[in-house]
Amino acid sequence: MMAMAPLAACSPKEATQSADWYKAHDAERTAMVQRCAANPGELAKTPNCINATTAANAKTWAARGGIHGVKAPTFGAKPKTND
Repeated sequence: MMAMAPLAACSPKEATQSADWYKAHDAERTAMVQRCAANPGELAKTPNCINATTAANAKTWAARGGIHGVKAPTFGAKPKTND
């Protein structure tokens, strides 16, 4: 176990990209989302997986017109009736 610790410290670290960067780079975003989906146990909470997934979700919502026109549900108040 102790012999592996120095090796882990020397491995090259992947650069972290922002969600905006992933929005602008379709191929890289798609590849990262697929990579994260293939190994969610190790990668799901990494910054690049979070940022790539956030970018993919934002692009999907934008393509569908966003959330404009969607009304939030109201709870607790009963609607008035004309009885």
